[in-house]
Amino acid sequence: MDIRPIKDELDYDAALAEIDRLMDAAPGTPEGDRLEVLTTLVEAYEARHHPIEAPDAIATLEYFMEQRGITAADLVPLLGSRSRVSEILARKRPLTLAMAWRLHHDLGLPAEVVIKPYELADRT
Repeated sequence: MDIRPIKDELDYDAALAEIDRLMDAAPGTPEGDRLEVLTTLVEAYEARHHPIEAPDAIATLEYFMEQRGITAADLVPLLGSRSRVSEILARKRPLTLAMAWRLHHDLGLPAEVVIKPYELADRT
């Protein structure tokens, strides 16, 4: 099969090109097996060298709102007053633990995301 570890960006680019070439390979064929091995190697390389940070609580909440058609007014029972919701969405005020729990419990947002500290907007 002549597959070797991905050690640098040149190897990475070559592996991506080969994956692109093999994308239509049928599973269980030599080409399909090669595609599977290369994909595993690329995933491992990307995890080490190109990690993608999980979105913070506010980005996750905004995405959830957009996907589910939830408005800021719908968050009032979970986060407090309309002004409190506005401050949180504008990153002027952090979520409290109680708010994070309600977002997790009532909306199903991942607990590990909503309890993680995130950057607030500059208050100046």
